[in-house]
This record gives sequence, C-alpha cells and structure tokens, in this order.
Amino acid sequence: MRLLERLAELRESEDRGILFTAVEGDEVGTKVLVFESGERVGEGLEDAVGQFDELIRRGRNRLLVLDDGSKVFAEWYGPPPRLFVYGAVDTAEAMCRCAKLLGWHSIVADARAKFATRERIPSADELIVAWPDEAYAQVQPDHQTAIVVLTHDDKFDEPALIGALGTEAFYVGALGSRRNQERRKERLLEAGVAEAELGRIMGPCGLDIGADTQEETALSILSEILAVRGQREGGFLKDAKKRIHVEAE
Repeated sequence: MRLLERLAELRESEDRGILFTAVEGDEVGTKVLVFESGERVGEGLEDAVGQFDELIRRGRNRLLVLDDGSKVFAEWYGPPPRLFVYGAVDTAEAMCRCAKLLGWHSIVADARAKFATRERIPSADELIVAWPDEAYAQVQPDHQTAIVVLTHDDKFDEPALIGALGTEAFYVGALGSRRNQERRKERLLEAGVAEAELGRIMGPCGLDIGADTQEETALSILSEILAVRGQREGGFLKDAKKRIHVEAE
C-alpha cells in the first residue's frame, strides 16, 4: 500500500522516479520504487536498481535483461522534458509549436524585451527577459533539459553557450553556419572553455533534412534533440541496425 501511495504522489508531483517491476525470474512480481531524491520504497531487485542513475537520465521506460537472465521493467515517471531556447527569434516560436506536439515544456529567454513578447512567441510555456546567466539561474537546466542558442550575436551567444556547458543539459545546440561555428569555437577557447567541453555543442545544430523554412529548421533541430536523447544517430530507419522503438531495447 505504501508503494502505491507514493507512486500516486509521484504522478502528481514534479519529482522523478522509476518503478522497477520484475517480470521474469526468481523475484517475479517484486516492485521497487526509487526516487531521484534517493528515497526508496520496496526491497530487492538490487541489480536493476543499481542502474537507476543511467535510467533516470535516459528519461524512458526500458526492459532490463539482467546477467542471470531475469527481466525487470523500469517505468520512468516525471515531468516532461524541457526545451530552453535562448533567442526570441522566429525559429524559437516554430520550435515551441513543435515542442507542444511532443508534450514538452518550452522556455524562451532573451535580454531584449521587445523580442520576448507573447505577440511574437505565443507558443512558449514560459518567457523570460534576462541575460543568459540570469535566465539559467532562474530555469536551472538539468539532465532533462535541451538548450538551443539562436541569437546570432556574440554578446548573447558566448555567455549563453558558456552557461549551457556549465549545466547538466543533455543537449546543447547552436544555430549558425559552419564558418560561424569555427569562429565561435575560437572565441570560446579564448574565453577559457576547454576543448573537450566544446564537443558537447551541436553546431550547426539539426539533422541534415534539407531544412529551408523556419518550421523545417525547427523540425530539424528537434529531431536531432530526440536522436540525442534516444542515443541514436538520426539516420534512415531502413539503414538502422537497432530496433525502431528505443524503449523496446
């Protein structure tokens, strides 16, 4: 009863957790609920529970096949992923519209108050008028947050990307040409960003789908975000070697 009560509370809260259920093996039927805070309800399934950190970051349900051949279903609970866009440009609105279809929570920030308005970005769940460091302090991006920088202006791009690299965001993307990306890379290195950290930046961001319009660009970027979150390459399914549905692995 305690487990069911805590599971119901988890569904209604902003917390994250995983419900482990043994579906095959000696412990079949055993359930253990683990919260990101460290709270645990239930005993057993130690090998499965030991994978909690990886599973909570992947943000998806998964069937675990353990070394002894037993199977445990890991059911992920938590609020929807967040899309944080710095730069209240037209592409940001297109991305927020797409994010709504995915059920994601979208946030758009910009230091320019005349850009970050409901008239220009009506689809965003949150609008923030602030410089990058202030916006990050307010949003506190975590491992279920994707960050995309769209400003095309060094005075915004550089602090936005430096700030993003200081978070646990699972995705950091930057719009711009390859030439701009190289120039930006040099400036970030001069600003003290480590070479290894620069590898986290997806730039130019997006999948190569021939995007032209703002809506197509938004789709390209969000597709790449989904691919990164699902630990996929984002190629043609006909050429893929893995199962189509990532949660079935």
